[in-house]
Amino acid sequence: MDFQVVVLAGGVSKKLIPLVSKELPNALLPVANRQLLSYVVELLELNNLKDLIVVVEGQDAALNVGAWISGAYADRLHVEVAAVPEDVGTAGAIRAIARHLYAKDILIVSGDLVSDVPIGAVAATHRRHDAVVTALLCNSPISGPLESVSSGGKDKTKKPGRYDLIGLDPTKQFLLHIATGAEVEKDLRIQKSILRAVGQIEIRADLMDAHLYAFKRSVLLEVLDQKCEFNSLKHDVLPYLVRSQLKSEVLLNGTPQAEENGTEKGISQKNQQMLSQILANASEPTFHVRHALGTNGSDSVRRTHKCCVYIAGSGKYCTRLNSIQAYNDINRDVIGEASHLSGYSFSAHNNIIHPTAELGAKTTVGPHCMLGEGSQMGDKCSVKRSVIGRHCRIGANVKVVNSVVMNHVTIGDFCSIQGSVICSNVQLQERAILKDCQVGAGFVVTAGSECKGEVLAKK
Repeated sequence: MDFQVVVLAGGVSKKLIPLVSKELPNALLPVANRQLLSYVVELLELNNLKDLIVVVEGQDAALNVGAWISGAYADRLHVEVAAVPEDVGTAGAIRAIARHLYAKDILIVSGDLVSDVPIGAVAATHRRHDAVVTALLCNSPISGPLESVSSGGKDKTKKPGRYDLIGLDPTKQFLLHIATGAEVEKDLRIQKSILRAVGQIEIRADLMDAHLYAFKRSVLLEVLDQKCEFNSLKHDVLPYLVRSQLKSEVLLNGTPQAEENGTEKGISQKNQQMLSQILANASEPTFHVRHALGTNGSDSVRRTHKCCVYIAGSGKYCTRLNSIQAYNDINRDVIGEASHLSGYSFSAHNNIIHPTAELGAKTTVGPHCMLGEGSQMGDKCSVKRSVIGRHCRIGANVKVVNSVVMNHVTIGDFCSIQGSVICSNVQLQERAILKDCQVGAGFVVTAGSECKGEVLAKK
């Protein structure tokens, strides 16, 4: 399709500490015993997109990601790993690699996306409409917007939910308004020019920007060059392109005039699920065509551009791993309702126990569980809805529920782990009890400890 593909793999996200570190950047975080980045890479491969630029923040993280990619995909894909400075932002990351971009259209994918949406369909939508940008939208997680969840520490104060408020035309093909992460209780302001031109606009709060975009390269690089202050594709570049799609130069009687000054119309937003502003018949031509023709049918506007969307079907899985809660949810989904994403074959008991794993007498591993290569469990253990990594040593009478245990973890007798994430090389001494905790790599939980809602990590 002549698309260049850029995967923004990030670096070491503060939102995911203590799960991530310089040694284990976001991209290599294990999800159902696979590296997070493998989900995006193999989705691209499935859509016959095999020439990738993977952008990683930080030199150390880039070296680790590059080494993993070389071992896993050397004979299947052509992948160039580019290191950019830390905290440069998604827009800054694209600026940093701009000289490597040459194709007419660029497909930019977040490395934390776990999805089965056909990326080829997004690319086809972009080409069909000759759009400057096409964004993938998917249903918001049932548990609420991903940005609203806490990291599971002691601070249990509820923060207001933050949603993407998205305005669509009647055909649900064109993006007319986007307020990313807007608090729903606030008023929504929409340009009069958009309302007048489109005839009908539907504002949705039940859709999420999946951070997968097709951009026209020339427009993207021009915007990034002119708007040096832009830091984020989602929060800066996309809203700018959406706002400016009807602000192109207007010709009246052959004389250029500025488009209207962006006067906005405020609409009070009361319901977090839906807000509609109905103005006219939906069967008319798209607003881009109508606006370009002008009121008397003359060509009154130049350079109008189109911002389009591809909305994933309700049966598709599409979410981002950008919080610790999301990490728990996605691990559970990939060994549960979205097991087709795991890449593994499940047993008759609907679980995955590696042939080299060993189970003690009267030990049960329930449905929607995974036990990794070389791991050993003692007698009378119970595992429910959990992922256990490779080469773990688990004693007797241990209970693991709704948890993720990474690799090379040692768990003593009579321990209980619930709703927690245990990073690699952790040691839990006997009779330790953890509920809703995150334990950083290499930490030792002393015998008899009882912890609830805590982050335990080396200083």
